[in-house]
Amino acid sequence: MPTKLRRRYDPWYLTFDKQQGSRVWHQGKEYVMLSSNDYLGLSFHPKVIEGGQRALAQWGSSTTGARLANGSRRYHTELEEALAAFLGREACHVTAAGYLSCASSIAAFTQRGDVILVDKNVHSSIWDGIRLSGATVERFSHNSPEDLRKVLGQLDPAAPKLISLEGVYSMEGHIAPLKEFAAIATEHGCTLVVDDAHGFGVLGPGGRGTASHLGVDTSVDVIAGSLSKSLSSTGGFVAASRDMIEYLRTHSKQTIFSAALSPAQAGCARAALEVLQAEPEHLEKLWANTRRYRELLLSLGLDIWESETPAIPIVLGNKERAYFFWKHLLDQGVFSVMSIAPAVPVGKDLVRTAMSARHTDADFAIIEKALRYAVKKM
Repeated sequence: MPTKLRRRYDPWYLTFDKQQGSRVWHQGKEYVMLSSNDYLGLSFHPKVIEGGQRALAQWGSSTTGARLANGSRRYHTELEEALAAFLGREACHVTAAGYLSCASSIAAFTQRGDVILVDKNVHSSIWDGIRLSGATVERFSHNSPEDLRKVLGQLDPAAPKLISLEGVYSMEGHIAPLKEFAAIATEHGCTLVVDDAHGFGVLGPGGRGTASHLGVDTSVDVIAGSLSKSLSSTGGFVAASRDMIEYLRTHSKQTIFSAALSPAQAGCARAALEVLQAEPEHLEKLWANTRRYRELLLSLGLDIWESETPAIPIVLGNKERAYFFWKHLLDQGVFSVMSIAPAVPVGKDLVRTAMSARHTDADFAIIEKALRYAVKKM
């Protein structure tokens, strides 16, 4: 984002003094949080907090180094086993950040001479993984199996190939047509890697993610994701076959040279995964809130970019309109986030919002009032 714009208008990096549930406080004023990725609303769940506290008391604050140097801990392997079992995978590896996991899911399995075919709208972490790999890059149009087929038809059939895409695109709220992409990957002998940071815990039976939602679990080779969204912690994971995870552990610089996931965050993630499976009402409330919010936005004539998920953008078209819409929401007690080109395509400058299971009727009353005010001011 342009530094001059940030310094002049200060739309990013606001500091909150307090947080409680769906509310945050900035300079003494209370706001409804409308841009958090806490989809299931578990960040204040008693069992999640207890899980983090228990791990902190037992293991201390940190391993103070990388797992290769300082050793893994039992809480790492227990979380990995639980995640692998939940996703129906043989193995899993957790890291201290989703960014690291998503980058490593590409960089670890490709090298110079390989070809990476990538949806042009993927997350920055994927682009960094691609750059680190040294592989040749071929972009295809967003969520377009037809364009992917066209690109593949122009490549050397013998070259090793990897397809990289997201299950849910967090800026657009789009779900990838994984069934079609998986069929293409099988037909052309490509490895299929899916960043499911925003699909995990949100889509599929029990929240098992986009591949499960679309019935192609066995066709996706690698699933990368984050612990900071539905699991209300921090960190990331890569889940795949046992052989692929062992290969990642010895070939991924993000894995080898990064400090290990802390005890408290692993404890929170493990507890949140248990809550996700034991208390389905959180997922049900998330989707009830999403449907309600989506209907509100459409009734106001707002462009939501055909979002299908709890990540719902409000497309304003240019940075000035996006800024003032964001500011009007803020003035009315609703915190969201502005995203402008080049973070989004030119002409798609937007205010990014997201639903949580934590949003209440009282929150919706404030949100609706703020949206109506912002629309009137446009």
